[in-house]
Amino acid sequence: MQDFRKLKVWEKAHQLTLETYKLSAKFPREEVYALTSQARRASASIGLNIVEGCGRATIPDFKHFLVMATGSANEVDYCFILALDLGYINIDDYKRIQKTIEEVRKMLVSLINKLK
Repeated sequence: MQDFRKLKVWEKAHQLTLETYKLSAKFPREEVYALTSQARRASASIGLNIVEGCGRATIPDFKHFLVMATGSANEVDYCFILALDLGYINIDDYKRIQKTIEEVRKMLVSLINKLK
């Protein structure tokens, strides 16, 4: 077991979740129970999986939750592609959040590879 607060990937995932909440607040009201909710839940899931994995007793368990977090990062990625294509966000907002998503994904993959 380790303290998740000490992991840089958790800090970056938390930053992504905060950015997702701010950016998804611009989505249309009719999306509140659809794309807004999905993007927020998926982004929070990244950090939540890291936290849960840190509470596990074995490396394979921890890796499993990091893989789950990577899947959630992919989900957030698609939510913002969809938001861009639907005109809910502009290209600058998309590029900014896409950069953060990619950083989180790379950090997760790197940590998973280090645990092998």
